[in-house]
Amino acid sequence: MHFELLATDGHTAARRGRLTTAHGTVETPAFMPVGTQGTVKGLTPQMLRETGTQMILANTYHLALRPGEEVIEKLGGLQRFTGWNGPILTDSGGFQVFSLADQVRVSERGVVFRSHIDGARLELTPERAMEIQAALGSDIAMVLDHVVALPSPPDQIVEACRRSVRWAERCRDVAGPPHQARFAIVQGGLDVDLRLWCSRELVSLRFPGYAIGGLSVGEPPQEMYAVLRDTVSALPADRPRYLMGVGRPEDLLEAIGHGVDMFDCVLPTRNGRNALAFTDAGPIKLRNACYADDPRPLDETCPSPASSFSRAFLRHLFLAKEMLGPILVSAHNVAYYQKLMRDSREAIEAGRFAEFREEKRRRWHEG
Repeated sequence: MHFELLATDGHTAARRGRLTTAHGTVETPAFMPVGTQGTVKGLTPQMLRETGTQMILANTYHLALRPGEEVIEKLGGLQRFTGWNGPILTDSGGFQVFSLADQVRVSERGVVFRSHIDGARLELTPERAMEIQAALGSDIAMVLDHVVALPSPPDQIVEACRRSVRWAERCRDVAGPPHQARFAIVQGGLDVDLRLWCSRELVSLRFPGYAIGGLSVGEPPQEMYAVLRDTVSALPADRPRYLMGVGRPEDLLEAIGHGVDMFDCVLPTRNGRNALAFTDAGPIKLRNACYADDPRPLDETCPSPASSFSRAFLRHLFLAKEMLGPILVSAHNVAYYQKLMRDSREAIEAGRFAEFREEKRRRWHEG
């Protein structure tokens, strides 16, 4: 993996870069749709390509449980198994263990838990997380981190943060495929000093890239932004920076302005399945009665499979429980996010990202 910084904005910390992987190039800032089970819900690989998607995320925890990493490895790795031939990032599964699994017990060795599928007793260690991701063959593998809910007692946040650093070092030392890069994850809750300590420790381990985890979990946006600003500035300028699980359009632009390069979130597809479409005029809730006879296209400024249909027809699909509705609006939302990233890259190159961000904010607010 190689990361190249191509341009910076003169009035913000926004960056324009290029990430080169074994399975293709990713222009940054970039948004990765979430394909937890190896598929972005409702969208084929071809449909994803047509939205402008360059890279997707898949999840170690889910794929290890079903169908099993051995099956995927036998069938040629994630790209061949899923039909998506572009770059793939795999999350380590740490978040899913703590959010989905039952009877979780954490020790320095790792995590013991019961599967949310069949209750089977399983163990996930830093070494095991890397072995699974090596078998999956992703382009970027995330280290296993200790995730705690917020708010939590300060001593628990400190303990989890320190353990995450120790686990990151163990992940780094596991042999993996030559093409696969490992990213460390900065934790520390909303404690800026703890985040800075974690950043320094992880930077000293010299990972190819760094992620910021444990944000957008219910804290007010301004608190997230404050932590983000200081944390990003402590990470190396020559490595990609990835903000995990943050996905509101306004949050993406704020994070880009602080120097973040990569994002993932379920928001565009989850909202798409629930009849909410993102547009420059703000979100459109298609189930609302005001769209019952609305002949306008969903969004004239964002080409997508939904653009050729009226808002009235899209509303009808959801009320009739036709699967085409969630498919079309999910595709539209992913396309909208990808257009937001393309426009951000162009604004950074032109040195006008601050103006671009303010214009977007104004239109969303007025809408």
